Amino acid sequence: MAGTSIILGAPIQIGASQPGCIMGPQSLRTAGFVQALTELGWKVTDQGDLSIPPRAPIAHPNKAIHDLAEASAWVELLTERAYAAARDSDLPIFMGGDHLMSAGTIPGVSRRAAELGRPLFVLWLDAHPDLHTLDTTASGNLHGTPMAYACGLADFAPYPPNAHPIDPRNVCMMGIRSVDTAEAARIKETGIEVNDMRAIDETGVMAPLKAFLARVRAAEGILHVSFDVDFLDPSFAPAVGTTVPGGATFREAHLIMETLGDSGLVASLDLVELNPFLDEKGRTAKVLRDFTASLFGRRVLDRMTRSF
Repeated sequence: MAGTSIILGAPIQIGASQPGCIMGPQSLRTAGFVQALTELGWKVTDQGDLSIPPRAPIAHPNKAIHDLAEASAWVELLTERAYAAARDSDLPIFMGGDHLMSAGTIPGVSRRAAELGRPLFVLWLDAHPDLHTLDTTASGNLHGTPMAYACGLADFAPYPPNAHPIDPRNVCMMGIRSVDTAEAARIKETGIEVNDMRAIDETGVMAPLKAFLARVRAAEGILHVSFDVDFLDPSFAPAVGTTVPGGATFREAHLIMETLGDSGLVASLDLVELNPFLDEKGRTAKVLRDFTASLFGRRVLDRMTRSF
């Protein structure tokens, strides 16, 4: 059923090593993102792109880390704006930018869930678990840290305190196929559900997805979906700076998004790591547009045949 959606762009690329995802939100708009949702009957309010002022550098004992002051500012801003968007619309969409964005959006929607007295669940569609802390990241690329911060798994100062950390047991990761040693240890410690690509190859996407959605419904939970472009196989979605072969197929991803739409449980959505500089004539942006439309209610019989 159609409702209201606030769209916010967060053109962040400080967390990543490959420049270009700063153009992600505008690339989605150019691909007809807003029109695709309004055609489905949704009332969409595009609040434009957020920005932060210049910041003085902040040092950290981990010398690999870069842009820490900017990352902290983005997390603070996004937490507030994501909370407001979740409060003021039925299904807000946050468009990145790199996955550092989720270090703000998840705590923001978690605050709203707490206000409603309901637990927040997160479906994490990504090649990477992003469970590094500021101490364990070897690359210093802070887009590898948002899930650890969102779950409150370590001291993340100078990030703002996370007042509403999510329970790691309320997280389901799908499509994982690139995990560092520190992240693997954290998965074992926390009990986060991880369905890597081998598990998906063995069982398909529906068995773990249906089981997770059943848990969300039983708990009367609110569901946030965080969709990283590298969840998809780069053969048809090349516009990402962290390509990992062997990702979800078009059909698997489409089935996931339609099933999420059917569930009626999704209350907010991240779309991150779209790097149009690496795309082929907007191909990946169009794929994300159509996947999002599927989550918002479009079905196969509603869609004209297109070529990418």
